Amino acid sequence: MGLTSNKVLALAAVVAVGLFAATVWLWPRLSRRGLRPVLGRVGLLLATQLGLFASVGLAANNYFLFYGSWADLFGQEQQMGVVVDHSKGGKSVKLVAELKPEGVPGGGRPAAAGQVQKVLIAGKKSGITSPAYVYLPPEYFQPAYAGKTFPAAVVLTGYPGTAENLLKGLKYPRTAYEQVKSGKMRPMVLVMLRPTVAPPRDTECVDIPGGPQTETFFAEDLPTAVSGAYRVGTQPRNWGFIGNSTGGYCALKIALHHPERYAAGAGLSAYYKAAEDVTTGDLFKGDRRLRDRANLLWSLDHLPQGRSSFLVTTSKQGEGNLKGTRAFIAKVKAPARVSSITLDSGGHNFTTWNREIPPALVWLSGRLSAN
Repeated sequence: MGLTSNKVLALAAVVAVGLFAATVWLWPRLSRRGLRPVLGRVGLLLATQLGLFASVGLAANNYFLFYGSWADLFGQEQQMGVVVDHSKGGKSVKLVAELKPEGVPGGGRPAAAGQVQKVLIAGKKSGITSPAYVYLPPEYFQPAYAGKTFPAAVVLTGYPGTAENLLKGLKYPRTAYEQVKSGKMRPMVLVMLRPTVAPPRDTECVDIPGGPQTETFFAEDLPTAVSGAYRVGTQPRNWGFIGNSTGGYCALKIALHHPERYAAGAGLSAYYKAAEDVTTGDLFKGDRRLRDRANLLWSLDHLPQGRSSFLVTTSKQGEGNLKGTRAFIAKVKAPARVSSITLDSGGHNFTTWNREIPPALVWLSGRLSAN
């Protein structure tokens, strides 16, 4: 049974309740003095607490999807063999599976519900290969749109996060489908993955000297590969970037530093300079220039601003990025543009992001166009 299985959660809850009942039932018998009764009481208390913590932890993981599997939880990566297609068109996307978008009416008919494709994206310049999910809207399969290209958006989770967060907890395909049906946005291809493309390290979407070239992967390899495999445009106006937390920082960073690739970047609950801690290791190898560049507020002050559009989100209560968000807004200058969402209250969690994703996708659609 998988880590996110409801059966595992139910089993953990049953065990926790059973251990609690056993503690209540056996406690009088273990109330005597002596080594064995004391060890029995300690063992029951520890087992009950472990059962309770396991149940709460599994419930939280099922909601937030921090880890997608037991291997992910214990830091073990089950790498799949990668087949890279170098045929005409330079495609670097390998199809792994075709899935139905969750919560979207239309069943298994792509022309009615769209389709989610699980793929492997191989970066030719960066050398990074990462799994991803590509959402193709219903229009992609309809005769009226045959031969037409679509705008696309890269969608990132936070760290450590799993790409499944974007399908289940944050419901990006379902939300995009509903916004198109309501006439608020145009059909868009979504490329969904986590920023941890060199697991388990948090690379903060930077090119690490002598290490993973994550910025190159997102700024150059990914749009090139996807445009070669799907009917997606190749111009900056065809590409946007959106993410939450670490993914939000990455979205703003890549759009800011690469206006020649991305016309828009939306950071939900983003922070504004690269984290440096035990999960990142030494990102800059003592290079002050690289560290400064990874600070978005410094970049806005010291580097040319292109024609990219930015959306930043925060809340007056519950988020720690309110001050940084206000500073970011103040520093954006023409020809760049900036918009914002400020909630009265909302924490750093899925509930808050699900309130921001629908308007953010509508905003993103308004900044992108098809060829």
